[in-house]
Amino acid sequence: MAERWATFGIDLHLEPSGPGLRRGLTDALREAVRTGRLAPGTRLPSSRSLAADLGLARNTVADAYADLAAEGWLTARQGSGTRVADRAAAGPPTRRPSPRRTPGRLPYNLVPGTPDLATFPRAAWLKATRRALAAAPHEAFGYGDPRGRPELRTALADHLARVRGVRTDPERIVVCSGFAHGLQLLCEILRARGARTLAVESYGLDLHWDLVARTGLTTTALPFDSLGTRAGDVGAADAVLLSPAHQFPLGGALRPERRAAVVDWARRTGGLILEDDYDGEFRYDRQAVGALQNLDPDHVVHLGTASKSLAPGLRLGWMVLPPSLVPDVVAHGGGRSVSVVEQLTLAEFLTSGAYDRHVRAVRLRYRRRRDSLVEALATRAPEVFITGIAAGLHAVLRLPPGTERSVVQAATWQNLAVHGLSRYRHPGAGTTEGDALVVGYATPPDHAWAATLDALCRALS
Repeated sequence: MAERWATFGIDLHLEPSGPGLRRGLTDALREAVRTGRLAPGTRLPSSRSLAADLGLARNTVADAYADLAAEGWLTARQGSGTRVADRAAAGPPTRRPSPRRTPGRLPYNLVPGTPDLATFPRAAWLKATRRALAAAPHEAFGYGDPRGRPELRTALADHLARVRGVRTDPERIVVCSGFAHGLQLLCEILRARGARTLAVESYGLDLHWDLVARTGLTTTALPFDSLGTRAGDVGAADAVLLSPAHQFPLGGALRPERRAAVVDWARRTGGLILEDDYDGEFRYDRQAVGALQNLDPDHVVHLGTASKSLAPGLRLGWMVLPPSLVPDVVAHGGGRSVSVVEQLTLAEFLTSGAYDRHVRAVRLRYRRRRDSLVEALATRAPEVFITGIAAGLHAVLRLPPGTERSVVQAATWQNLAVHGLSRYRHPGAGTTEGDALVVGYATPPDHAWAATLDALCRALS
Protein backbone atom coordinates (compact mmCIF):
# COMPACT_ATOMS: atom_id res chain seq x y z
CA MET A 1 0.00 0.00 0.00
CA ALA A 2 2.85 2.43 0.83
CA GLU A 3 4.29 2.03 -2.67
CA ARG A 4 0.89 2.57 -4.31
CA TRP A 5 0.24 5.69 -2.22
CA ALA A 6 3.58 7.17 -3.24
CA THR A 7 3.04 6.68 -6.96
CA PHE A 8 -0.70 7.03 -7.66
CA GLY A 9 -2.40 10.09 -9.18
CA ILE A 10 -2.74 13.56 -7.67
CA ASP A 11 -2.11 14.40 -4.01
CA LEU A 12 -5.17 15.61 -2.09
CA HIS A 13 -5.36 16.15 1.67
CA LEU A 14 -8.74 15.13 3.12
CA GLU A 15 -9.84 14.05 6.57
CA PRO A 16 -13.27 12.33 6.25
CA SER A 17 -15.25 12.43 9.49
CA GLY A 18 -18.80 11.83 10.71
CA PRO A 19 -21.13 8.82 10.48
CA GLY A 20 -20.42 6.55 7.52
CA LEU A 21 -17.43 6.58 5.18
CA ARG A 22 -19.34 7.82 2.15
CA ARG A 23 -20.98 10.70 4.03
CA GLY A 24 -17.74 11.63 5.77
CA LEU A 25 -15.88 11.81 2.45
CA THR A 26 -18.70 13.74 0.80
CA ASP A 27 -18.80 16.30 3.62
CA ALA A 28 -15.01 16.72 3.57
CA LEU A 29 -14.94 17.32 -0.19
CA ARG A 30 -17.91 19.71 -0.07
CA GLU A 31 -16.25 21.74 2.69
CA ALA A 32 -12.96 21.94 0.78
CA VAL A 33 -14.77 23.31 -2.25
CA ARG A 34 -17.05 25.64 -0.26
CA THR A 35 -14.17 27.28 1.62
CA GLY A 36 -12.09 27.71 -1.52
CA ARG A 37 -9.34 25.28 -0.56
CA LEU A 38 -10.15 23.50 -3.80
CA ALA A 39 -10.41 26.23 -6.44
CA PRO A 40 -12.77 26.09 -9.44
CA GLY A 41 -11.28 23.96 -12.21
CA THR A 42 -9.08 21.91 -9.87
CA ARG A 43 -8.78 18.36 -11.18
CA LEU A 44 -9.44 15.75 -8.49
CA PRO A 45 -7.68 12.38 -8.22
CA SER A 46 -9.35 9.46 -9.93
CA SER A 47 -11.67 7.45 -7.73
CA ARG A 48 -9.18 4.60 -7.84
CA SER A 49 -6.16 6.63 -6.66
CA LEU A 50 -8.11 8.55 -3.97
CA ALA A 51 -9.54 5.29 -2.68
CA ALA A 52 -5.98 3.88 -2.45
CA ASP A 53 -4.75 7.02 -0.67
CA LEU A 54 -7.55 7.00 1.91
CA GLY A 55 -7.83 3.22 2.30
CA LEU A 56 -11.45 3.18 1.14
CA ALA A 57 -13.37 1.10 -1.36
CA ARG A 58 -13.32 2.56 -4.85
CA ASN A 59 -17.14 2.53 -5.03
CA THR A 60 -17.28 4.70 -1.89
CA VAL A 61 -15.22 7.42 -3.60
CA ALA A 62 -17.13 7.06 -6.87
CA ASP A 63 -20.46 7.45 -5.03
CA ALA A 64 -19.20 10.54 -3.18
CA TYR A 65 -18.09 12.12 -6.47
CA ALA A 66 -21.47 11.33 -8.02
CA ASP A 67 -23.36 12.89 -5.08
CA LEU A 68 -21.33 16.13 -5.31
CA ALA A 69 -21.67 16.28 -9.08
CA ALA A 70 -25.45 15.98 -8.71
CA GLU A 71 -25.38 18.85 -6.19
CA GLY A 72 -23.34 21.02 -8.56
CA TRP A 73 -20.10 21.08 -6.56
CA LEU A 74 -18.18 18.94 -9.08
CA THR A 75 -18.28 18.25 -12.81
CA ALA A 76 -17.42 14.97 -14.51
CA ARG A 77 -16.71 14.74 -18.24
CA GLN A 78 -15.41 11.84 -20.26
CA GLY A 79 -11.70 12.30 -20.91
CA SER A 80 -11.20 15.27 -18.57
CA GLY A 81 -11.81 13.61 -15.23
CA THR A 82 -13.61 15.03 -12.21
CA ARG A 83 -13.10 18.73 -11.52
CA VAL A 84 -14.34 21.37 -9.10
CA ALA A 85 -17.24 23.26 -10.66
CA ASP A 86 -17.33 27.01 -11.16
CA ARG A 87 -18.48 28.93 -8.12
CA ALA A 88 -21.70 30.00 -9.79
CA ALA A 89 -22.63 26.35 -10.35
CA ALA A 90 -21.51 25.20 -6.91
CA GLY A 91 -23.60 27.46 -4.77
CA PRO A 92 -24.31 31.07 -3.83
CA PRO A 93 -21.71 33.38 -5.36
CA THR A 94 -19.18 34.86 -2.98
CA ARG A 95 -19.21 38.63 -2.94
CA ARG A 96 -15.85 39.89 -4.16
CA PRO A 97 -14.56 43.39 -3.57
CA SER A 98 -14.45 45.48 -6.72
CA PRO A 99 -10.93 46.09 -7.99
CA ARG A 100 -9.53 49.45 -6.97
CA ARG A 101 -6.44 51.36 -7.93
CA THR A 102 -3.60 50.74 -5.52
CA PRO A 103 -3.13 53.82 -3.29
CA GLY A 104 -0.45 56.06 -4.78
CA ARG A 105 -0.37 54.14 -8.07
CA LEU A 106 -0.91 56.47 -11.01
CA PRO A 107 -1.33 55.58 -14.69
CA TYR A 108 1.81 57.49 -15.75
CA ASN A 109 5.09 56.89 -13.97
CA LEU A 110 8.40 58.77 -14.06
CA VAL A 111 9.68 57.63 -10.68
CA PRO A 112 13.38 56.79 -11.14
CA GLY A 113 15.09 53.55 -10.25
CA THR A 114 13.46 51.09 -12.69
CA PRO A 115 14.28 50.27 -16.31
CA ASP A 116 11.61 49.67 -18.92
CA LEU A 117 10.59 46.19 -17.80
CA ALA A 118 9.15 45.42 -21.23
CA THR A 119 12.72 45.35 -22.57
CA PHE A 120 13.68 42.29 -20.53
CA PRO A 121 15.11 39.85 -23.12
CA ARG A 122 12.80 36.93 -22.40
CA ALA A 123 13.62 34.82 -25.44
CA ALA A 124 17.39 35.28 -25.10
CA TRP A 125 17.23 34.65 -21.35
CA LEU A 126 15.24 31.45 -21.90
CA LYS A 127 17.81 30.21 -24.42
CA ALA A 128 20.61 31.01 -21.99
CA THR A 129 18.78 29.16 -19.21
CA ARG A 130 18.41 26.06 -21.38
CA ARG A 131 22.08 26.09 -22.37
CA ALA A 132 23.19 26.72 -18.79
CA LEU A 133 21.08 23.90 -17.37
CA ALA A 134 22.22 21.49 -20.06
CA ALA A 135 25.87 22.21 -19.28
CA ALA A 136 25.60 22.42 -15.47
CA PRO A 137 27.21 19.64 -13.43
CA HIS A 138 25.04 17.80 -10.92
CA GLU A 139 26.93 19.35 -7.99
CA ALA A 140 25.76 22.81 -9.09
CA PHE A 141 22.40 22.13 -7.45
CA GLY A 142 23.88 21.45 -4.00
CA TYR A 143 24.63 24.05 -1.34
CA GLY A 144 27.89 25.01 -3.04
CA ASP A 145 30.36 27.81 -2.48
CA PRO A 146 28.95 30.66 -0.37
CA ARG A 147 30.61 33.13 -2.73
CA GLY A 148 28.33 31.96 -5.56
CA ARG A 149 28.73 29.72 -8.58
CA PRO A 150 32.26 29.72 -10.03
CA GLU A 151 30.84 30.01 -13.57
CA LEU A 152 29.26 33.36 -12.72
CA ARG A 153 32.20 34.67 -10.70
CA THR A 154 34.57 33.84 -13.55
CA ALA A 155 32.28 35.48 -16.12
CA LEU A 156 31.89 38.57 -13.92
CA ALA A 157 35.64 38.91 -13.39
CA ASP A 158 36.19 38.94 -17.17
CA HIS A 159 33.25 41.23 -17.88
CA LEU A 160 34.01 43.79 -15.17
CA ALA A 161 37.68 43.96 -16.17
CA ARG A 162 36.74 44.57 -19.81
CA VAL A 163 33.80 46.93 -19.37
CA ARG A 164 34.37 48.70 -16.04
CA GLY A 165 38.16 48.48 -15.56
CA VAL A 166 37.80 46.47 -12.34
CA ARG A 167 40.90 44.61 -11.11
CA THR A 168 39.94 41.31 -9.55
CA ASP A 169 39.79 37.54 -9.84
CA PRO A 170 36.87 35.12 -9.26
CA GLU A 171 38.06 34.31 -5.72
CA ARG A 172 37.34 37.89 -4.60
CA ILE A 173 33.84 38.14 -6.07
CA VAL A 174 30.79 37.30 -3.96
CA VAL A 175 27.34 37.04 -5.52
CA CYS A 176 24.48 38.70 -3.63
CA SER A 177 20.77 39.35 -4.20
CA GLY A 178 21.18 43.03 -5.05
CA PHE A 179 22.84 46.21 -3.87
CA ALA A 180 20.84 46.45 -0.64
CA HIS A 181 21.80 42.90 0.33
CA GLY A 182 25.47 43.61 -0.31
CA LEU A 183 25.32 46.88 1.60
CA GLN A 184 23.69 45.18 4.57
CA LEU A 185 26.36 42.45 4.69
CA LEU A 186 29.18 44.99 4.52
CA CYS A 187 27.68 47.25 7.19
CA GLU A 188 27.15 44.32 9.54
CA ILE A 189 30.82 43.36 9.10
CA LEU A 190 31.97 46.95 9.62
CA ARG A 191 29.89 47.19 12.80
CA ALA A 192 31.33 43.91 14.08
CA ARG A 193 34.81 45.31 13.48
CA GLY A 194 34.05 48.34 15.60
CA ALA A 195 33.01 50.90 12.99
CA ARG A 196 30.48 53.52 14.04
CA THR A 197 29.93 55.92 11.11
CA LEU A 198 29.39 55.60 7.37
CA ALA A 199 29.75 58.79 5.31
CA VAL A 200 27.20 59.07 2.47
CA GLU A 201 26.45 61.56 -0.28
CA SER A 202 24.15 64.46 0.59
CA TYR A 203 21.58 63.20 -1.91
CA GLY A 204 20.72 59.51 -2.21
CA LEU A 205 18.16 56.89 -1.20
CA ASP A 206 16.64 56.95 2.27
CA LEU A 207 16.05 53.20 2.14
CA HIS A 208 19.82 52.74 2.05
CA TRP A 209 20.32 55.11 4.98
CA ASP A 210 17.62 53.28 6.94
CA LEU A 211 19.24 49.93 6.15
CA VAL A 212 22.59 51.23 7.40
CA ALA A 213 20.96 52.48 10.59
CA ARG A 214 19.42 49.06 11.25
CA THR A 215 22.90 47.53 11.27
CA GLY A 216 23.92 49.90 14.06
CA LEU A 217 25.92 52.42 12.02
CA THR A 218 25.26 56.15 11.84
CA THR A 219 25.25 57.97 8.49
CA THR A 220 26.77 61.41 8.08
CA ALA A 221 26.39 63.51 4.92
CA LEU A 222 29.44 64.46 2.85
CA PRO A 223 29.65 68.12 1.86
CA PHE A 224 29.20 69.11 -1.75
CA ASP A 225 29.61 72.19 -3.91
CA SER A 226 29.15 73.24 -7.53
CA LEU A 227 31.65 70.57 -8.62
CA GLY A 228 29.84 67.75 -6.83
CA THR A 229 30.53 65.67 -3.74
CA ARG A 230 33.65 66.57 -1.79
CA ALA A 231 34.47 62.91 -1.36
CA GLY A 232 37.78 63.45 0.41
CA ASP A 233 36.14 65.35 3.30
CA VAL A 234 35.18 62.16 5.14
CA GLY A 235 36.07 63.47 8.58
CA ALA A 236 35.94 60.89 11.36
CA ALA A 237 33.83 58.34 9.45
CA ASP A 238 35.05 54.76 9.28
CA ALA A 239 33.85 54.12 5.72
CA VAL A 240 32.24 56.01 2.85
CA LEU A 241 29.49 55.08 0.36
CA LEU A 242 29.76 56.71 -3.09
CA SER A 243 28.25 56.35 -6.57
CA PRO A 244 31.22 57.80 -8.50
CA ALA A 245 30.36 56.71 -12.06
CA HIS A 246 26.90 58.31 -12.04
CA GLN A 247 25.64 59.89 -8.84
CA PHE A 248 22.05 59.25 -7.89
CA PRO A 249 20.01 61.40 -8.09
CA LEU A 250 22.05 64.44 -9.21
CA GLY A 251 23.57 62.62 -12.15
CA GLY A 252 27.21 63.71 -12.27
CA ALA A 253 30.41 61.67 -12.21
CA LEU A 254 32.91 62.13 -9.38
CA ARG A 255 35.76 64.37 -10.54
CA PRO A 256 39.23 62.81 -10.95
CA GLU A 257 40.87 64.91 -8.23
CA ARG A 258 38.11 63.97 -5.78
CA ARG A 259 38.46 60.31 -6.66
CA ALA A 260 42.13 60.58 -5.81
CA ALA A 261 41.36 62.43 -2.58
CA VAL A 262 39.00 59.77 -1.21
CA VAL A 263 41.42 56.97 -2.14
CA ASP A 264 44.20 58.87 -0.33
CA TRP A 265 41.93 59.08 2.73
CA ALA A 266 41.32 55.32 2.65
CA ARG A 267 45.04 54.53 2.38
CA ARG A 268 45.97 56.98 5.11
CA THR A 269 43.33 55.90 7.63
CA GLY A 270 42.67 52.28 6.67
CA GLY A 271 39.09 53.27 5.85
CA LEU A 272 36.85 51.46 3.36
CA ILE A 273 35.17 52.86 0.25
CA LEU A 274 31.90 51.24 -0.87
CA GLU A 275 31.47 51.97 -4.59
CA ASP A 276 27.89 51.76 -5.84
CA ASP A 277 28.23 51.32 -9.61
CA TYR A 278 24.79 52.82 -10.18
CA ASP A 279 23.63 52.28 -13.80
CA GLY A 280 27.28 52.44 -14.84
CA GLU A 281 26.56 50.75 -18.19
CA PHE A 282 24.62 53.69 -19.58
CA ARG A 283 26.86 56.54 -20.76
CA TYR A 284 25.75 58.55 -23.78
CA ASP A 285 28.38 61.24 -24.39
CA ARG A 286 31.58 59.20 -24.23
CA GLN A 287 33.04 55.93 -22.96
CA ALA A 288 31.74 54.93 -19.53
CA VAL A 289 33.68 56.21 -16.52
CA GLY A 290 35.94 53.49 -15.14
CA ALA A 291 35.46 51.98 -11.70
CA LEU A 292 36.94 53.71 -8.67
CA GLN A 293 38.04 50.25 -7.50
CA ASN A 294 40.76 50.29 -10.17
CA LEU A 295 42.65 52.95 -8.18
CA ASP A 296 42.99 50.78 -5.06
CA PRO A 297 41.48 47.26 -5.01
CA ASP A 298 42.61 46.83 -1.39
CA HIS A 299 40.48 49.69 -0.04
CA VAL A 300 37.46 49.77 -2.40
CA VAL A 301 34.49 47.40 -2.57
CA HIS A 302 32.86 47.51 -6.00
CA LEU A 303 29.12 46.72 -5.91
CA GLY A 304 27.11 46.12 -9.06
CA THR A 305 23.78 44.60 -10.07
CA ALA A 306 21.73 43.52 -13.07
CA SER A 307 18.80 45.63 -11.82
CA LYS A 308 19.09 48.43 -14.38
CA SER A 309 20.66 46.53 -17.28
CA LEU A 310 18.23 43.58 -17.11
CA ALA A 311 15.56 43.74 -14.38
CA PRO A 312 15.44 44.22 -10.59
CA GLY A 313 13.23 41.16 -10.21
CA LEU A 314 16.18 38.88 -11.01
CA ARG A 315 17.71 39.78 -7.61
CA LEU A 316 21.25 39.45 -8.99
CA GLY A 317 24.16 41.50 -7.70
CA TRP A 318 27.85 41.12 -6.90
CA MET A 319 30.58 42.48 -4.67
CA VAL A 320 34.23 42.75 -5.70
CA LEU A 321 36.05 42.63 -2.36
CA PRO A 322 39.48 43.45 -0.98
CA PRO A 323 41.15 40.17 0.10
CA SER A 324 40.84 41.11 3.78
CA LEU A 325 37.03 41.19 3.56
CA VAL A 326 36.39 37.91 1.73
CA PRO A 327 36.42 35.58 4.79
CA ASP A 328 33.99 37.75 6.77
CA VAL A 329 31.57 38.15 3.86
CA VAL A 330 31.66 34.41 3.18
CA ALA A 331 30.94 33.77 6.85
CA HIS A 332 27.80 35.93 6.52
CA GLY A 333 26.33 33.71 3.80
CA GLY A 334 27.20 35.57 0.60
CA GLY A 335 25.96 33.96 -2.61
CA ARG A 336 23.75 31.35 -0.99
CA SER A 337 20.90 33.87 -1.13
CA VAL A 338 20.69 33.72 -4.93
CA SER A 339 19.13 31.00 -7.10
CA VAL A 340 21.71 28.74 -8.72
CA VAL A 341 19.65 28.68 -11.92
CA GLU A 342 19.74 32.48 -12.21
CA GLN A 343 23.48 32.51 -11.52
CA LEU A 344 24.17 29.92 -14.19
CA THR A 345 21.94 31.75 -16.66
CA LEU A 346 23.64 35.11 -16.11
CA ALA A 347 27.04 33.43 -16.53
CA GLU A 348 25.90 32.02 -19.87
CA PHE A 349 24.36 35.37 -20.83
CA LEU A 350 27.68 37.12 -20.17
CA THR A 351 29.99 34.62 -21.83
CA SER A 352 27.84 34.17 -24.95
CA GLY A 353 27.80 37.91 -25.69
CA ALA A 354 24.02 38.16 -25.21
CA TYR A 355 24.46 40.58 -22.29
CA ASP A 356 26.57 42.99 -24.35
CA ARG A 357 24.10 42.87 -27.23
CA HIS A 358 21.20 43.57 -24.88
CA VAL A 359 22.94 46.48 -23.15
CA ARG A 360 23.84 48.10 -26.47
CA ALA A 361 20.24 47.79 -27.67
CA VAL A 362 18.65 49.28 -24.54
CA ARG A 363 21.32 51.98 -24.33
CA LEU A 364 20.21 53.20 -27.77
CA ARG A 365 16.55 53.00 -26.68
CA TYR A 366 17.17 55.03 -23.52
CA ARG A 367 19.25 57.60 -25.37
CA ARG A 368 16.32 58.17 -27.71
CA ARG A 369 14.05 58.53 -24.70
CA ARG A 370 16.40 61.10 -23.22
CA ASP A 371 16.59 63.02 -26.49
CA SER A 372 12.81 63.14 -26.85
CA LEU A 373 12.54 64.39 -23.25
CA VAL A 374 15.05 67.18 -23.90
CA GLU A 375 13.32 68.13 -27.15
CA ALA A 376 9.85 68.21 -25.56
CA LEU A 377 11.01 70.38 -22.66
CA ALA A 378 12.81 72.79 -24.97
CA THR A 379 9.58 73.26 -26.92
CA ARG A 380 6.91 73.14 -24.21
CA ALA A 381 8.71 74.14 -20.99
CA PRO A 382 11.73 76.23 -22.06
CA GLU A 383 12.08 77.76 -18.59
CA VAL A 384 13.03 74.35 -17.16
CA PHE A 385 16.77 73.62 -17.13
CA ILE A 386 17.69 69.94 -17.44
CA THR A 387 20.86 68.41 -15.96
CA GLY A 388 22.39 64.99 -15.35
CA ILE A 389 21.64 63.72 -18.86
CA ALA A 390 25.08 62.49 -19.91
CA ALA A 391 24.46 59.05 -18.44
CA GLY A 392 22.00 56.84 -16.61
CA LEU A 393 18.25 56.41 -16.74
CA HIS A 394 17.05 59.64 -15.15
CA ALA A 395 17.40 63.41 -15.46
CA VAL A 396 17.06 66.35 -13.07
CA LEU A 397 14.69 69.15 -14.09
CA ARG A 398 15.64 72.38 -12.31
CA LEU A 399 12.61 74.43 -11.22
CA PRO A 400 12.12 78.02 -10.08
CA PRO A 401 12.67 78.45 -6.32
CA GLY A 402 9.72 77.44 -4.17
CA THR A 403 7.84 75.53 -6.90
CA GLU A 404 8.86 71.91 -6.38
CA ARG A 405 5.94 70.93 -4.17
CA SER A 406 3.34 72.60 -6.39
CA VAL A 407 4.75 70.96 -9.53
CA VAL A 408 4.67 67.51 -7.90
CA GLN A 409 1.04 68.17 -6.93
CA ALA A 410 0.24 69.33 -10.46
CA ALA A 411 1.76 66.12 -11.79
CA THR A 412 -0.54 64.12 -9.51
CA TRP A 413 -3.51 65.96 -11.01
CA GLN A 414 -2.23 64.81 -14.40
CA ASN A 415 -2.15 61.20 -13.12
CA LEU A 416 1.65 61.28 -13.21
CA ALA A 417 3.91 59.89 -10.48
CA VAL A 418 7.16 61.84 -10.18
CA HIS A 419 9.49 62.69 -7.30
CA GLY A 420 10.90 66.00 -6.20
CA LEU A 421 14.64 66.28 -5.54
CA SER A 422 14.07 67.17 -1.88
CA ARG A 423 12.82 63.60 -1.32
CA TYR A 424 16.41 62.38 -1.76
CA ARG A 425 18.17 64.89 0.51
CA HIS A 426 19.95 63.47 3.56
CA PRO A 427 18.69 65.02 6.84
CA GLY A 428 22.26 65.98 7.72
CA ALA A 429 23.06 67.69 4.40
CA GLY A 430 24.43 71.15 5.01
CA THR A 431 23.35 72.76 1.73
CA THR A 432 20.56 72.26 -0.74
CA GLU A 433 20.50 71.87 -4.51
CA GLY A 434 17.30 73.88 -4.82
CA ASP A 435 13.94 72.87 -6.30
CA ALA A 436 13.89 70.17 -8.97
CA LEU A 437 12.22 67.02 -10.25
CA VAL A 438 14.01 63.70 -10.66
CA VAL A 439 12.57 62.13 -13.81
CA GLY A 440 13.08 58.44 -14.50
CA TYR A 441 12.65 58.46 -18.27
CA ALA A 442 13.43 54.74 -18.61
CA THR A 443 10.48 53.66 -16.45
CA PRO A 444 7.45 53.89 -18.80
CA PRO A 445 6.92 51.19 -21.45
CA ASP A 446 7.06 52.37 -25.05
CA HIS A 447 3.29 52.42 -25.51
CA ALA A 448 2.91 54.85 -22.57
CA TRP A 449 5.91 57.09 -23.22
CA ALA A 450 4.21 59.75 -25.36
CA ALA A 451 1.26 60.14 -22.97
CA THR A 452 3.59 60.22 -19.96
CA LEU A 453 5.70 62.94 -21.56
CA ASP A 454 2.56 64.95 -22.33
CA ALA A 455 1.45 64.67 -18.68
CA LEU A 456 4.85 65.91 -17.51
CA CYS A 457 4.79 68.91 -19.83
CA ARG A 458 1.26 69.81 -18.70
CA ALA A 459 2.35 69.66 -15.07
CA LEU A 460 5.35 71.91 -15.73
CA SER A 461 3.23 74.44 -17.59
